[in-house]
Amino acid sequence: MAQPPAGLRADARRNYERLLTEARSAFAEHGTDASLEDVARRAGLGIGTLYRHFPNRHALLSAVFEDAVSDLLARSRELLTDPEPCTALVTWLREIVTHAGEYRGLARALMSVSYDADSALARCSNPMREAGAALLARAQRAGTLRTDVSIGDLLQLTNAIALAAEETPDDPDLADRLLTLTLRGLKAVPG
Repeated sequence: MAQPPAGLRADARRNYERLLTEARSAFAEHGTDASLEDVARRAGLGIGTLYRHFPNRHALLSAVFEDAVSDLLARSRELLTDPEPCTALVTWLREIVTHAGEYRGLARALMSVSYDADSALARCSNPMREAGAALLARAQRAGTLRTDVSIGDLLQLTNAIALAAEETPDDPDLADRLLTLTLRGLKAVPG
């Protein structure tokens, strides 16, 4: 669980944790565009208290998704020892799509900050980019993926696939089909 900043008084720590709990619930129920005023109200706090802890929506999103990102980062480290580098990368990308699907709007938010190092969400996206780069480089060294593929492009494609799946809930296999199609286009062509 995302940790409150060090040095908070006990009441401020409780407020921080209540805000995160209610934000998770609101984002799961209404998507990442859920009303921040509603999040504060559900936590029994004022909007000013929310903004003291989280200066903007991206800061709140970052705190909410910190646990999931931590899990995805741990998974990427596990997959670095997989004997099939391309399969490891695909597995990790599928897990990203699954994670993004838990909160409507997450894929869009991550796409919007993919090249914004100053965004509070960069705290989530930058480590993900580094983890994915390691998996991608391994697949490229194995000769299974084209060398001109960048992790930035691949993560954008993955988030776009998650967004497409989110917009088409009546087709549960769409994300997997699109990811498979995308990765076929990224395969190294024997020369």
